[in-house]
Amino acid sequence: MRLRAATEADTEALAALLAEPEVRRWWQDYSPARVHEEMTGPGQTTEEGRVIEVDGQVAGWIQWEEEPWPEYPSVALDLFVGPAHFGTGVAQAALREVIERFAAKGHHRFQIDPTATNERAIRAYAKVGFKPVGILRASERRPDGWADALLMDLLIEELEPPPGAPSPR
Repeated sequence: MRLRAATEADTEALAALLAEPEVRRWWQDYSPARVHEEMTGPGQTTEEGRVIEVDGQVAGWIQWEEEPWPEYPSVALDLFVGPAHFGTGVAQAALREVIERFAAKGHHRFQIDPTATNERAIRAYAKVGFKPVGILRASERRPDGWADALLMDLLIEELEPPPGAPSPR
């Protein structure tokens, strides 16, 4: 797994992953035009997101929003991987890499907020060390109405090592 800057050539691959029913359920309404506008187009900066690549193929996307104020150093994260990479540890590896990058810049707190019913994502994030904080009520507009999100956070000292690696604790 590696993270790399997106190019316009990634538009169709990312749009295809986002069209997969298991991904589209959580990341709705991503046409190729929207993918281009938000992820791969010329106006995008590589400091807000990266393509997740596995064996030379686009496997997903990870994005972040950094809070740079010295009093509140934190990073909000979001990501998706295609169904071929569910349960493989690719999402957790991408999260660890981004978290470690921002920890090196002095950030100590990270958050993620999956839809409260997205059990697969919640389990994956917990394996990295994210812990539930609370429910963000009616925080996401869905085709069938508003949905709650589960706010999860991680302090850098809670970052779990990859499977098979020795625990730093």
